[in-house]
Amino acid sequence: MKFEHTSVMPNEVQEYQDLKPGYTCVDCTLGGAGHGLRTMKAILPDGLLIGIDQDIDAIRNAKKILYPYKENVLICHDNFSRLPEILAANKIKGVNTILLDLGFSFHQLKNGQRGFSFNKNEPLDMRMDIRNDFTAEDLVNSFKENELADIFFKYGEERFSRKIARKIVEHRQTSPIKTSMALATIVADAIPKKAIYKQKIRPATRVLQAIRIVVNKELEHLETFMEKVPSMLLKGGRLCVISFHSLEDRIVKQYIRKFEQGCTCPREFPHCICGFVQQLKSVYRKPVIASDKEVAANPMARSAKLRVAQRV
Repeated sequence: MKFEHTSVMPNEVQEYQDLKPGYTCVDCTLGGAGHGLRTMKAILPDGLLIGIDQDIDAIRNAKKILYPYKENVLICHDNFSRLPEILAANKIKGVNTILLDLGFSFHQLKNGQRGFSFNKNEPLDMRMDIRNDFTAEDLVNSFKENELADIFFKYGEERFSRKIARKIVEHRQTSPIKTSMALATIVADAIPKKAIYKQKIRPATRVLQAIRIVVNKELEHLETFMEKVPSMLLKGGRLCVISFHSLEDRIVKQYIRKFEQGCTCPREFPHCICGFVQQLKSVYRKPVIASDKEVAANPMARSAKLRVAQRV
């Protein structure tokens, strides 16, 4: 099965990781192994790359791509939120860099057969880790109308969330919704035609995004991970996170700020008495975005934001 290796902002990621030979680095979401391969080459001859992915297809692909460096690679089929446990199990006290790319791969869109794309009539699955029991089909066919509406509004920022939820409930009373294309058709029917013409994205994009986030508990995993970042980085170590929508970016930004400026004392106090100790500092105050050239070549990079922080 062909796996594409397109990575978002590859040059920027390598530059901001500030990689050196001998480093211990983590790629939390291996995907097509594009970032992982570049990182591996930069930390040779005695560096260690820890690669993690919850998608078994990505794990199989990474083992092939990184096979020439197998003595310097530790590949784990797991969720990135469990990085502290992975490090502890391998007696690694800290790492020099952590990269977290929160996008999903071209492989998942084109070849995954799990309903991530509404351009194909695929099973409504959307699990990134097929070991989990809960699927998008379960969510769409069992959640109450108000629950669906809340999900579409909160996680997809979909302003027609209630109309869409109502249409889904009406449809499933006749027959269950089992494919991504079927769901996309229902969503399009629920949105006013004038609104569809004004949108720059396909009608079902926000709804599928919201369902994917909930099925995979993406924001919960991200919060669990960010809470523990300082304890996993060595002094001077860097965290690079690429996010693709505002909810992810907000969580990353808030946690970096918490570890950088978390003092809770009133401003009028002459000195801190709350016991806050700075653990991270932002390398750049604003997120790094992809160049116009990259966006033209890879439209998925359009919404990408890279935040970089360093352990103090």
